[in-house]
Amino acid sequence: MAKLKETDIQKAILDYLSVKRIFHWRQNNGAIYDPKIGGYRSHTGMKGVPDIICVIDGQFVGIEVKGPRGRQSADQKIFERRLIENGGKYILAKSVTDIEEAGL
Repeated sequence: MAKLKETDIQKAILDYLSVKRIFHWRQNNGAIYDPKIGGYRSHTGMKGVPDIICVIDGQFVGIEVKGPRGRQSADQKIFERRLIENGGKYILAKSVTDIEEAGL
């Protein structure tokens, strides 16, 4: 069986959160193609923001999705630390099982 790509894992997690009726959204962090300008618009937001954002009972939960060989960047590790220091929850997920084990 082939290993899932990061985009496949992300879709599975988004589907899981929808089924569980958890308030969430996909946070685009990279450059985005804009057909109006015929090129990419650069990212100007905060570095290291997780791929998926949830709000559960008023708590900010960030989910960073990685493929089988994926690793957090330095900016993602900083965001994780700052989020936890401020009462949020951070999940590094390589599967839906990681989300379930985190209690979602």
